[in-house]
Amino acid sequence: MATIGTLLYTKLCGALVGEDDAGNRYYRERWGRSGPGERERRWVVYEGEVEASRVPPEWHRWLHHSTDEPPTEAPLRAQPWEKPHQPNLTGTAAAYRPPGHILGRGRRDRATGDYEPWQPDEGPANG
Repeated sequence: MATIGTLLYTKLCGALVGEDDAGNRYYRERWGRSGPGERERRWVVYEGEVEASRVPPEWHRWLHHSTDEPPTEAPLRAQPWEKPHQPNLTGTAAAYRPPGHILGRGRRDRATGDYEPWQPDEGPANG
């Protein structure tokens, strides 16, 4: 959820540009650029949890000024190799945990005490 300051700024200064499939809403400043040589301000108001990885690629390129036209005006053609968006699950209970991970499913084997460290051969002394 956006902060009260972001919501107020959006209400007073924002012009809705579009919305993505996840319900995130994208805005630009109503009056365009703030001054000479400055780019227009663009931002997103997330639907639900604020997580940058929830912004789809087509909106990401518009937010970061890689294109002037938003996806609502100039949609990207989907490539056959593209996969649907997946959220970043790092730090959540659904994150990938490799076998043997301390928080993984099941418990890690306890130390058995049978470990023997490597020792160099005790050959003739250098001299």
